[in-house]
Amino acid sequence: MHVLITGGAGFIGSNLAEYLINNGCRVTVLDNLLTGHMENISHLLNHENFNFIQGDIRDYETCRQAVKGCTHVSHQAALGSVPRSIDDPLLSLHINILGTTNVFFAAKEEGVKRIVFASSSSVYGADETLPKVEEKTGMLLSPYASSKKSTELIQQAFVSCYDMEIIGFRYFNVFGPRQDPLGPYAAVIPKFIALMMEGNQPEIYGDGEQSRDFTHISNVLDGNILAMTTQDVTEINGQVLNLAFGGTTTVNDLFYGIRNGLSKFDESLAKMEPSYKRKRKGDILHSHANIEKVQTYLKFNPSTTLQEGLDQTIDWYLNKDSS
Repeated sequence: MHVLITGGAGFIGSNLAEYLINNGCRVTVLDNLLTGHMENISHLLNHENFNFIQGDIRDYETCRQAVKGCTHVSHQAALGSVPRSIDDPLLSLHINILGTTNVFFAAKEEGVKRIVFASSSSVYGADETLPKVEEKTGMLLSPYASSKKSTELIQQAFVSCYDMEIIGFRYFNVFGPRQDPLGPYAAVIPKFIALMMEGNQPEIYGDGEQSRDFTHISNVLDGNILAMTTQDVTEINGQVLNLAFGGTTTVNDLFYGIRNGLSKFDESLAKMEPSYKRKRKGDILHSHANIEKVQTYLKFNPSTTLQEGLDQTIDWYLNKDSS
């Protein structure tokens, strides 16, 4: 199996690249390094089965060259973050919609066997149904959500018109090693860990009782590998499946879980409390995935719990910081 991973220098893509290389696959990574980092894949650069291309998915010819000889495409590249998309909707929409179209069409032209791509739980928008089921979405709350919903529509069109195999995943708050803790658009878990390691209070937007289905990267890798390797995907071809742990945790409880984990290494953190700020636009209140479909059709079974994942992630950041 030769896999093109778009966004392969990013958080999810680099973990997937490492997994595939370690399991005997050939990997080509395409990344413009806008949000990805070379340090995420530096340990793979000299491997005989690894190839890195610095390029942008908004350029069709770049996509076409990158996908040559590949049997599968893992399309992870995107400009993430709801707040970033509100600040700069043009860039988010351009990268996520045009880029996805380029990747899909290049894969079609080069005869790729199957595409697995990343959508987002943000497409559930204002719908208050819990847990979230794939068939029911609400009014979209951000340009980022609209861009991800658009990629799902592009998927449907390409499956219908070109008889391709394309499976999508709606990710739910993925976390783990290599997730960037820096910058104004950093995800909550690495941001909290980084701030608390420096003795600074994390900020929580709203009252902290908003909840999320935090999903460790190992579970996401399992789902992606199953989607790429399952022989018969007829029942789910052209569909998008929830990929999550299938649980729910408030941001307040998340904070205390991280605090408890870090206080094992620094007792001074045991009494730290968060700082509460005004609720942000575009943020949904609750998110909890129904994962019955991915369990049924791909035999997915999330094995890493939130606390196990937090402990592993904290250990990784502590070791990274001291190395």
